[in-house]
Amino acid sequence: MRTELVTTLKRKATELIARIADEKEPVLITQHGLAAAYLVDVSTYEAMQSRIGLLEGIAKGEKAIQEKRTLTHDEAKTRMSRWLD
Repeated sequence: MRTELVTTLKRKATELIARIADEKEPVLITQHGLAAAYLVDVSTYEAMQSRIGLLEGIAKGEKAIQEKRTLTHDEAKTRMSRWLD
């Protein structure tokens, strides 16, 4: 992963964005020597958000199983039929 200064982003934003879109590799932006932000292309960002949503759903399911908040298949079908009818 590349690292760029915030001043480079200010001066060469169009070039950096084009390169990110082309290479699909995030760029770490630093300010005063510290990490300030990551620049990623839109498709990578959207894929990351989708994965996060999926992982959050899995975590909620795991928690429900641990807390014994589960349903049988028939119970689930009955509850779902309320929305599908």
